[in-house]
Amino acid sequence: MSGASRPRRASGTPKGAGRTKSGKPRPGTGGQGRHKLEGKGPTPPAAMRPGHPAQRRAAAAASPPSPASPASGTRGRRDADAPRGRRDAPAPQAPSGRAPRAPSGRAPRGAGDAAEFVAGRNPVVESLRAGVPAAVLYVGARVQHDERVSEAIKRAADRGVPVLEAGAAELDRLTGGALHQGLALRVRPYDYAHPDDLLAAAADAGQLPLIAALDGITDPRNLGAVVRSAAAFGAHGVVVPARRGAGVTAGAWKASAGALARLPVARAANLARALQSYRDAGVFVAGLDAAGETAIRDLDLATAPLVLVIGSEGRGLSRIVTQACDVLVRIPIAARTESLNAGVAAGIALYEVAAIRGLGARSSAPS
Repeated sequence: MSGASRPRRASGTPKGAGRTKSGKPRPGTGGQGRHKLEGKGPTPPAAMRPGHPAQRRAAAAASPPSPASPASGTRGRRDADAPRGRRDAPAPQAPSGRAPRAPSGRAPRGAGDAAEFVAGRNPVVESLRAGVPAAVLYVGARVQHDERVSEAIKRAADRGVPVLEAGAAELDRLTGGALHQGLALRVRPYDYAHPDDLLAAAADAGQLPLIAALDGITDPRNLGAVVRSAAAFGAHGVVVPARRGAGVTAGAWKASAGALARLPVARAANLARALQSYRDAGVFVAGLDAAGETAIRDLDLATAPLVLVIGSEGRGLSRIVTQACDVLVRIPIAARTESLNAGVAAGIALYEVAAIRGLGARSSAPS
């Protein structure tokens, strides 16, 4: 074979580079030589990598999206919705702060994550009926009015709540991508009380203190239900932890049916310490627990100043809160395998305490 027919080596590549003496590819080189194993340099920042979520967010923030026609129904999609084989290409993005859209162009129901907004026609009307402290009512610019929209505007105007017109993109951004139906209500931040204020309220009323405390309850609707029961059975307030617990949101306001306007909610930086502070002030602490030895109906401490602690349905009371309790009480139920919702359990327990105290005990002050 003539020398002209041999493949020529690249300039600067030594003879036999990437191969052993026997002619086999050298391990670790893939038979390409050392110059083929050079790296591609440092990894670029996430905001500069094509297809990375950070890069798409940066691109969306840098260039505002063009307004889309309401009838077109075309919105940004998730990467999973891209055609097969093209998932590495950046997908069209929604405006910053808006949740990704489903293929149909509409966000799934309940996708909103903005706790300070109530989204949807029925929820907004119900919130205004319940007296939720509202800051602004947003109405879609081209929304078709019906009786719910008209009622929301009228109730807001009667309460002095500003009514502003907003486009669909603005409503999407404000509500976190929830299904707003052209109507959104911004709720004012709740003004929490101090745990000691609840004892002061009982002393001012000349009554035995009765306080409900929540441990590990993360659903605002349960908080609203507990507040509603506490107001119905003569409690002087509800204490919630500052962390790992539900706060007063629009959902809590709706579940309380207006009781949050009459009964204060206090926030404790450390619930166990707040309970110990109550004990130091002469208030007994009873924790609801399925393993409690005393039935709630047989609780002798009900006629004394009392804090009733309710835990979550799944985990119950935490260990440190259990140690801060003077006694553990239970609600007798027919099936031992069943459990009660936190709001339901609080209502039953508060009713039993009110029944034990009676009208005479409710009107007497602690000695």
